[in-house]
Amino acid sequence: MDEPDKLPTDLPAEPREDTRQEDFAQHLREIRDLFARQKRVEDLVHRQEMPRHELVEQLVHKENLAKLAQKLEKLHAADIAYILEALPLDERLMVWDLVKAERDGEILIELSDAVRESLIETMAPHELKAAAEQLDADELADLAPDLPSEVMEDVFRSLGTEEREQLRAAMSYDEDAVGALMDFDLVSVREDVTLEVVLRYLRLFDALPDQTDQLFVVDREDRLQGVLPINALLVNDPETLVAQVMRKDALTLQPEDKAETAAQAFERYDLVSAPVVDADGILVGRVTVDAVLDYVRQEAEAEQLAQAGLKEEEDIFAPVIDSVKNRWAWLALNLVTAFIASRVIGAFEGSIEKLVALAALMPIVAGIGGNSGNQTITMIVRAIALGQIGQESERRLYRKELKVALINGLVWGGLLGLVAWWLYGDWRLGAVMTAAMTLNLGLAAAVGVAIPMTLQKLGRDPAVGGSVMVTAVTDSGGFFIFLGLATLFLL
Repeated sequence: MDEPDKLPTDLPAEPREDTRQEDFAQHLREIRDLFARQKRVEDLVHRQEMPRHELVEQLVHKENLAKLAQKLEKLHAADIAYILEALPLDERLMVWDLVKAERDGEILIELSDAVRESLIETMAPHELKAAAEQLDADELADLAPDLPSEVMEDVFRSLGTEEREQLRAAMSYDEDAVGALMDFDLVSVREDVTLEVVLRYLRLFDALPDQTDQLFVVDREDRLQGVLPINALLVNDPETLVAQVMRKDALTLQPEDKAETAAQAFERYDLVSAPVVDADGILVGRVTVDAVLDYVRQEAEAEQLAQAGLKEEEDIFAPVIDSVKNRWAWLALNLVTAFIASRVIGAFEGSIEKLVALAALMPIVAGIGGNSGNQTITMIVRAIALGQIGQESERRLYRKELKVALINGLVWGGLLGLVAWWLYGDWRLGAVMTAAMTLNLGLAAAVGVAIPMTLQKLGRDPAVGGSVMVTAVTDSGGFFIFLGLATLFLL
């Protein structure tokens, strides 16, 4: 048998992530340069009071807009979304007006919620309807919460029967359910046909759905029987039946499953796509790796924002009042916790006046306790997110973290105690320092476990506010423990 021709080795490599990021930044710089050039021309024309300066200004403006529109036409929807998010509101609206109407929908889907809302507010109902009609049912379900109700009613009436049912199904699931990630665009085949028939069927498509690594094998009632990997389709004899090469042990998801569960499965088994079936085993859709990655990214961003006390992702160019509303609650909570810590210190003013060394040493006790508590809460929150621990593990986690705190407290507290003894010449101060450090690290370990576990029991996100609460407890607790011990044994 003749050897197959070798594949060419000079195929272009797929661009790296850092190269794509450089391209984004370059596009943004070029667009900012266009706006800056327009501004310079306007200033120059006005300063020199040129004749017919309005005409000159309009000509330059039109030229810049033409260049900008030409550049935007070549960019991917995700790149345009990146640029829109990085521009102030007036420039953002100018760029948005230049985007071709038939691309509005795909760009809106790529935008953050805050920036998307700022653009939707400027669009007329007929423009919103046209943008929504460009989207598939699963994409439209993501956009629906931001659209006016009358626009959604118009869009719903314009859909076909099947699309209406898909949209209604997609909108019925919680944001953190598999059904919210589900894609209805898939390819299904029967098990009693040959691979040759499947190949002929696939040639009827202009293009296969994105992330198609397998076909879904169903019976006449659309019950899932298995999956047919694309590689199995290509390497087996065309006369082979689908039933002979399909996989019956494929992982399946249900629409009500947690999206977090799907994300863990995709990571664990390196999946590209997975079928979604209802309680009767009927194939209703699929989940793809790009949807899972989007979910994971959004959850990570939401967790970062929550840890900083932000309710939602904020448009960096949002009006001042919107930013104030987004930030005030956590600042108020921090103010309360800081006031409590100050009152703890105030209760020991007499002790601090008699022994000034206490004022220099007490921030160390509170700071180390806060860092240790945040380490603990980070590990616990991560383990909860990965499904590694439950309520039955709580007692074991307390014991383990308290042992870690005891060892760290004795080691690092002892070291700081020796330093305090050397600096101030009082071994009793060193002993108080060691004891206070150990006790505060124990307190940090206890609240580091208790806070996320309690939030989980209450059905709340364990990551929200945990670090702020740990810091508040270890600050106030650290001051109280250190100053209290010092008052008892040194004064």
